[in-house]
Amino acid sequence: MASYRIRQYQDQDYDAVRTLFARGILEHTPAGYRHFLRSAWAQLGLLVFFVAVRAAAGYWVLGLGAMALVLAATWLLVRSFSTSYVRQALSTDLCDITASYLRAPDSCFWVAEAGGSVVGMVAVAPPQDPAERGVALELKRMSVSKDYRGRGVSKALCGEVLRFARARGYGAVVLSTSMVQVAAQRLYEGQGFKKVGAFSPSLLGSLLCFQIFHYRCDLPGRTAAP
Repeated sequence: MASYRIRQYQDQDYDAVRTLFARGILEHTPAGYRHFLRSAWAQLGLLVFFVAVRAAAGYWVLGLGAMALVLAATWLLVRSFSTSYVRQALSTDLCDITASYLRAPDSCFWVAEAGGSVVGMVAVAPPQDPAERGVALELKRMSVSKDYRGRGVSKALCGEVLRFARARGYGAVVLSTSMVQVAAQRLYEGQGFKKVGAFSPSLLGSLLCFQIFHYRCDLPGRTAAP
C-alpha cells in the first residue's frame, strides 16, 4: 500500500510547494557544473588559459591560482543560471498557483502528501508553443522530495497528468526537462514520452553547454480538443 496520497493543491500547500520546487532545481546545479567542465571546448579553454597565465607570469603557482579563480567564477555563473530560473518561476505561475492552475481552463496542480507533508508536486496547463495549443497539454513543475524518490511518487504524479489530458480529449502531453535531470528523463521515457527536440534556453545556457530536452507522449485513441 502506498505511503503517500495524490490530491489537488490547496492554499495551505503554498510555502511547501515553492520550497520543494526551489530545492529540486538547485540540487541539479553541481551536475550542470560537472557537465560544463566535461565539455571539450571548456577543457580546451581552461588549458589555453592556464598555459597563457603560466607563460606570462612565469610561475606555476600563479597559473594554478588563476585557474582556481576561473573555476570558482564558473561555479557562480552556473549557480546564477539555476537561481534565476527559480526566481522567474516563483514570480510567475508559482506566485499565484490557484490562479495559474486551478482557475485556468484545462489546467490543474497536484501534490503528493505523506505524513502530513508535501513530498511531491506536478502541474498541467496548455503549452506555451502555439502549435501545440488545442492539441496537447504540458506537464510542468514536477518535483519530488529526495526522501521519497524511488517509491513511485513521480510515476503516480505523471499518471495524473496523463489521465487528466485523456479525460479532456487531448491527443498528447508535452514537457521540457534539462539535460542534467537524467532520472527525470528515465521516468518520462518509461511512461511513453519520446524526446522530440533540444534547445539552449538562453545565450548563457549556450555558453554553459546547457540544453533543454523537449518530450512528447501521444495518447492513442484520443483526438485533439476543440
